[in-house]
Amino acid sequence: MDKNEAGNQLNSFFLRVVRQSFWQLGINDATVASYVADVLTDFARADNLYKVRIRKGRKAQSAVDMLVAKPNPPGEETDLLVERKVRKYVGDYTLFMSGIFRRYVEDNGFLEFYLEEGSRSYRTVSELDLSLYRTGFNLFQELSKKFEYYSGALDYIRKANFASEPGNDPFAGFFRQFEGWMKINLTDN
Repeated sequence: MDKNEAGNQLNSFFLRVVRQSFWQLGINDATVASYVADVLTDFARADNLYKVRIRKGRKAQSAVDMLVAKPNPPGEETDLLVERKVRKYVGDYTLFMSGIFRRYVEDNGFLEFYLEEGSRSYRTVSELDLSLYRTGFNLFQELSKKFEYYSGALDYIRKANFASEPGNDPFAGFFRQFEGWMKINLTDN
């Protein structure tokens, strides 16, 4: 199975899980469900958690690091497109972390900041998309308005589908459990 096919199957799995959980929670927005499944698919690879680099190539390991990083624009990207890319990533990162790893974020005192910054980042993406005449600004506006709600829905998804054993490292447990699922389910198809 090639990398693209595995990615598509992984996305299909997350889309199924998200839709089922969203339905159970009374969330009937297919566009948001699809986007959340895409975020989960992207962050299922641990190295995607730390895409943003700061001083001397060091990985940004928090939303604060990401926001103060001044990434060099690759090629011909304008400052607005670079700002959009960083803000979208911060929104995705804070949504993922505050949802899937809520206990870790709470225990470290980041939850309120992540909820506020995630909402702010998605609002900025929506505003930038609108000013750049890009489609999809409504999705980011919705994610901004109900950020805490969708973060809570991700926490529910984690509890219902990816609960780690007590006392285990939540990151290692999630990725280990997830890798096991991939070996079993993707190789059987």
